[in-house]
Amino acid sequence: MTYIFLQQYWWFVVSLLGALLVFLLFVQGANSCLRSLGWTEQGRRLVVNSTGRKWEFTFTTLVTFGGAFFASFPLFYSTSFGGAYWLWMIILFTFVLQAVSYEFQNKMGNILGPRAFQFFLVLNGLAGPLLLGGAVATFFEGSNFVVDKTSMTSPLLLQGHGEAISHWVNASHGLDALLNPWVLVFGLAVMFLARVLGILYVMNNVADDDIRSRASVRLVGAAVPFVLLFVAYLVHLFLKDGYAYDAGDTISIVPGKYLTNMLEMWPLLVMLTAGVVLVLYAIGRTAWSKHYVGGIWPAGIGTVLAVLALLLCAGWNYTAYYPSTADLTSSLTIENSCSSEFTLRTMFYASLLVPFVLAYIVYCWRKIDAKKLDADELKQEHTY
Repeated sequence: MTYIFLQQYWWFVVSLLGALLVFLLFVQGANSCLRSLGWTEQGRRLVVNSTGRKWEFTFTTLVTFGGAFFASFPLFYSTSFGGAYWLWMIILFTFVLQAVSYEFQNKMGNILGPRAFQFFLVLNGLAGPLLLGGAVATFFEGSNFVVDKTSMTSPLLLQGHGEAISHWVNASHGLDALLNPWVLVFGLAVMFLARVLGILYVMNNVADDDIRSRASVRLVGAAVPFVLLFVAYLVHLFLKDGYAYDAGDTISIVPGKYLTNMLEMWPLLVMLTAGVVLVLYAIGRTAWSKHYVGGIWPAGIGTVLAVLALLLCAGWNYTAYYPSTADLTSSLTIENSCSSEFTLRTMFYASLLVPFVLAYIVYCWRKIDAKKLDADELKQEHTY
């Protein structure tokens, strides 16, 4: 295991976690459709209790994604999470609102009422995927930061004073990314994808004819803008300039870099194509069939494949995965932003336990979904 192999390996692990996180955003997507899927109070409670069985998976994956980034690529963590903190704080705040809303909406003494907390769930369902998608888009579009590694040896920094290694060049601290229209396009595409996945999940998980009939109509309304936005961003991505680096870690702008990556690493192109086809298949079959409710599985697998291919394209093949629009030389690569070889090697052995963790998640998922959710479940003691 060479140092380069470990860098490539950990970018794959982080990308896989990011892809799984996008799939698990079906919780947010379903909540964003709460009032349109659940026309009655009982219908809304069915949707909330359906997503309430899975929201911990999404939140835990988000935290694990951030932790893996911190451990394997600490310079990115300090640059993005530390510099663009307004963007990340809003994301985390909406997820905290989600957790509070599940637990307190029907508790005794709730002075706000259930509908206030349901509104917070809808807010998280819209803002969470939109802002997370925007954050991922900066891997391709870049951000306004500067990195100065010479400050690591500054006596002032060692004493707790002076500038940090990386800093944002404006006072927006990440919110300026939303002024880039292509960041918004990708963020909206992720938001509508989450709605598609959420609708497919509810159709599969809730045994209610009224909700399923409404869901099939809402599915088309979410799928059309998703497809248009995603295709538009893919065309933009493959035509735009990318950021490459050489053996001397010199950053340069290369026309069509991301298209070149896909062609040179053709398995990623196959993975992306297969993922898109699976998602479209799930949408098409669910929309045309009155009895098919298993679309969440091909759509979920397709989402993981497509997002994984895009994230690997952003960092592999000598590509700067976090470009700096303020200072080209400050752009981050998997080589100049990673942990030490000892750290990556030690974490590699720890990562061998991941398949056992995934097996446990699958086991718990199957146990939770052993019976489809219906109105009778709302009579149980432990409900949201």
